[in-house]
Amino acid sequence: MPRIRNRALTGVAMTSVLVSLAACGGGSSDAGSDGQGVQVAASAAADSASYLADACPATVVMQADWNPESEHGALYQMLGGDVKIDTDKKRVTGTLVDTEGNDTGVKLEIRAGGPAIGYDSVTNQMYTDPDIMMGYVSTDDAMIAAGTKQPVTAVVAPTEISPTSIMWDPETYPDVKTIADVKKAGIKVRYTNGLAYMDYLTSTGKLSADQVDGSYDGSPGNFVADAGKAAQQGYASAEPYLYKNEISQWGKELAYDLVANSGYQIYVQALSMPSEKVAENSACLKKLVPIIQAAQIDFLNDPADANALIVKLVEEYDTGWQYSAGVADYSVKTQKDLGIVSNGPDSTLGNMDMDRVQKLIDEMQPILSGKGVDVPADLKAEDIATNEFVDMSIGL
Repeated sequence: MPRIRNRALTGVAMTSVLVSLAACGGGSSDAGSDGQGVQVAASAAADSASYLADACPATVVMQADWNPESEHGALYQMLGGDVKIDTDKKRVTGTLVDTEGNDTGVKLEIRAGGPAIGYDSVTNQMYTDPDIMMGYVSTDDAMIAAGTKQPVTAVVAPTEISPTSIMWDPETYPDVKTIADVKKAGIKVRYTNGLAYMDYLTSTGKLSADQVDGSYDGSPGNFVADAGKAAQQGYASAEPYLYKNEISQWGKELAYDLVANSGYQIYVQALSMPSEKVAENSACLKKLVPIIQAAQIDFLNDPADANALIVKLVEEYDTGWQYSAGVADYSVKTQKDLGIVSNGPDSTLGNMDMDRVQKLIDEMQPILSGKGVDVPADLKAEDIATNEFVDMSIGL
């Protein structure tokens, strides 16, 4: 029986986890309409980007937090057709292209995370290797890093809402629709021990401490064995498809509710860099960040090429993790349907709501401190995130 990615690992507990199956895809193509009346203001990215050679490193290195998947689609969308795959180091390099497919004058290198870096944190990788310009760091991880000697600042958030969810069997629990219902029904919830979002759910009373079970190791075995009597963590953009279509021992629908719906509003996988490097890279970021914004939009509109590359990379990297085109396609559809990738409360894709970031900081600081995590009591949203480089005209 395959294993599912334990996606929610944070800096609170980079525990050793058995992993293998799961995830998502990538994309390509021009900006336009997604067929549902969604208009893309992507051409501004090309105008503001021009060429990057006079401002950016010759190779822009991005560190992912996991194997290639479609949650990372914006990065793979920016690769031109001249990709070179390093199967030993688990990284791919090619020309960094803008939204029109133009050569920007620099290369893009995307490094896999998770097993490829020994399950190390992206933050530590960036501080260990100065060649890495940016990497995926979620808001809660940035809070934790702020209390160490590795502070990071998010410069763009390609994803608006985290796909992290609690899932359950709708046949066993037909009346359960939300996490609040899970609590009311007293359903056991399996998760990976040490995750910050579960500390939030139990500390705020969204779930009871006595109903959660931190023994989840990435395998669907326990969920299948007890016929869905317990709920379990998962990604809304992957596990519902996997359990129905690729885990033959289950082979039916799952229901779920996003953890974000309970108030845990992180910017998952925000592209971040060591805080001290933001100012010195400002000229590059002013040109590069709009390209990333537009690439995410292009990816949603036409993910075929990037998805194909991501599937190929997973196969060639051969880390023991499996990936299918089916789950990649499902992920893109789900990201669009649920607004996982979307504009924020305004008309911009990629910017961060500083009030939202501050609210999470205010709520999580005492919770994390109570768990022995050193988060500065005076931490502000501006310490871990900035919209300085985001082009506010680019959105869905």
